Formats: sequence, structure tokens, C-alpha cells
Amino acid sequence: MNTYDPLNALLIFIALSILIYFLFRPAKGWFWIIKNNYRTNEKMVIEDILKLLFHNENSGKILNTNNLTQILNFNNSLIIKSIEKMTANNFILLDGEQLKLKPLGREYALRIIRMHRLWEKFLAEKTGYDKSEWHERAEQKEHELNTEETNLLASKLGNPLFDPHGDPIPSKTGKMAIINGVALSTLPINTVGEIIHIEDEPDIIYKQILAENIHIGSHIRVTENNNTRVSFFSEGEEFKLAPIVAGNLTISILKKDIINEGNIARLSSLKKTEKAIIIGISKESRGENRRRLLDLGFVKGATVSIDLLNPLGEPNAYLIKGTAIALRNNQASKILIKKIN
Repeated sequence: MNTYDPLNALLIFIALSILIYFLFRPAKGWFWIIKNNYRTNEKMVIEDILKLLFHNENSGKILNTNNLTQILNFNNSLIIKSIEKMTANNFILLDGEQLKLKPLGREYALRIIRMHRLWEKFLAEKTGYDKSEWHERAEQKEHELNTEETNLLASKLGNPLFDPHGDPIPSKTGKMAIINGVALSTLPINTVGEIIHIEDEPDIIYKQILAENIHIGSHIRVTENNNTRVSFFSEGEEFKLAPIVAGNLTISILKKDIINEGNIARLSSLKKTEKAIIIGISKESRGENRRRLLDLGFVKGATVSIDLLNPLGEPNAYLIKGTAIALRNNQASKILIKKIN
């Protein structure tokens, strides 16, 4: 015969009470955490879809649901539910299998793009993160701010028109500056221009551009352009790219008398027996890194030479204003010089 045990009943009641508390306690209960995480993921999916549709439509491409499930790294069921919700909220239009942005959807997409590019500007100007990290970190941060916080961030950055890659940053009203340039891959030989935009997607091509140490703001002269290779001369060096990679560089065409590539070089190219005069710091060097170089004496008009070459390759010591300063090649490549014969 079973007998009622008050102690066991009390223990069971306490255990159930504790379980219910951890499940449903306000804000931090497991139930609410799971529910909020789902809402966060749903918000991220919606915003990523809108941004993806915006970029593709601007490039003349129309996506369908299958495209989204292949491109986005989210559960397929969550993507489908997000599409249904966006359709109900009048963000997108389902035209057969194709997905098209409606005005409300384009407006929302522009807000996310504004947040993303402002974050990239912030990471470039105010932090020490390498440029290879800006895009990925901005991809996460773009979902965190509301409109008021985004406007505050823009104000602190001086309401910039372009992000560090040269992409226009949408204004509060969704207006964007126009990029007046053409793809490097389309330019004929001997065209002279300035790199005004470096596309950071797809990531595999962007990393190739980073590996080549190509800088935004650099002046170039095209030396070769065919089906297999695009070559150009810039800042004392020659660069060779596959056409698909060159297509991710946008060039503003200049008059030939503006550039004199024979006299402009990077400090990283200076040899032991050579001297040079500093003519400036590349636009690629920003924020704290730029201020540090200026504070160390790398200012326009200063004379610089090699003090000590590192047998291991880097850093090398440069003599400037009577002081030896050690710089890695990546730092020295952002200082522009004119060599003295």
C-alpha cells in the first residue's frame, strides 16, 4: 500500500517551483530567452533578406526563395516564415517565384545599409581592428541599433558620405551620393585614374585585393588589359589582377598631367642607400593609426632614410628627424614618398 510522504511531496513541490522559476522568470527565464532569441534571429533574417534583395535589384538581378535558402546561413523554415511575414507587412511582393522589394521594403533596407556602413566607418576611424574584420563585424552590429542611435553614431562621425571602402552611406532620408567611376576591368591601356571604391563582396575576391595591398585613394595607370590579366602601375609598384578581381575596383578617371607615377612611391620600397621626402600619408591609413604616424614625425616635407634593415624582413627602422622609428611593411606602405636622386 502506498503511503503519503509529506516530505517527498514538499521536495517535489520545491523542485517544480524552482524549475518553473527558471523557465518563466521575467526577462531571464529559459522560455523568454529562447523566445527572444527566435525573435532576434527572425529580425536578422528579415533584415538580411531585405538588404540582399536591395543590392541585387540595384545590380539588375531578381532573386527567388531558392536563391535565398542557398545564400543565407539560416534555417530554411525560418527563411520561409520571414518571407511570409515580410509579405504580410508589405515589405516585399511575390511575383510568381520572384521576390521584389516594395517601397516600405526598400526604405527598411536602406536603414540597414546605413547602419552597416556607419559601423564600418566607426571601426576604421575609431578602433584598431584590421580592415579585413570591418565587414564581418559590421554585419553583426547593423542589427543592434535603432534609428535614433544610428543618427547619433552618424553625428559623432561627422555625418560621412562614404564608408572606408568608398560605398555611399545613405542619409536619414535614404539619399546616397553617386559614385562617379568605372570598373578597372573596363579601362584601356594608359588610362590614368584614382581608386575611389573597393567592393568588399564577395569575401573571397575582397581578400585577394587585401593580399595585394591595394589602397583606396591611390593613383594608377593601366599598363595591360586582356582576357586573362589587368595590370596597373601605382605608387612605384606594378599590380597584376585577374579581370574578375579588377572588376571590384572602381576608378575615377583623371587627366594624365595630374599624376607623375615615376616620382611617387611607398616608404616600404625605400632601399638602404636611398633617401626620400615624405609627400603624404595614404587615405588607407585612418584614425588612431594615422595620428600615430604623424606624431612620430612622418609629415609632409620630412626627409626619411633607412636606419636599419631587419634580416628577418620586418620591422625595419627608418631615420626621421634624428630618431629611428620601427615600422612594419604594412605601415610603411601607407606612407607616400618622393625619392631623392
